[in-house]
Amino acid sequence: MGSTKEILMASIRKELRLRVAPAVVWDALRDVGALHRRLAVGFVRDVQLEEGARVVTFASGLVARELIVDVDDDARRVVWSVVGGRMTHHNASAQVFEEPGGGSRFVWIADLLPHELAPFVSAMIDEGLGAIQQTLDPAT
Repeated sequence: MGSTKEILMASIRKELRLRVAPAVVWDALRDVGALHRRLAVGFVRDVQLEEGARVVTFASGLVARELIVDVDDDARRVVWSVVGGRMTHHNASAQVFEEPGGGSRFVWIADLLPHELAPFVSAMIDEGLGAIQQTLDPAT
């Protein structure tokens, strides 16, 4: 058997705090076909819905087909999986939590293989979170 590093996949977890109510953030997140208009303006250029999936065109020109795994209204969580391309495995989720004292916490998690793509995906998540901040809570 190989080393532990060889068998573990990359797992990226990032958080964003917003002064916006969780219901407002969730309403934008759960609208899986409107990322480019409601959630991550400037980061996502276009979204085309297909049966059980969306095709996302990013501002960089990158295009990804994402299977929509779950939209959970009770947990305020969306789960998706990128299929095709350079990744052999990808599963991601974004979830909205209420922050004590008001506002929201947006948590984005991505698990992927090959591990070597982690820096690229991590940078994309950072860019996406910046766009979400600008779209939903631009004054911060």
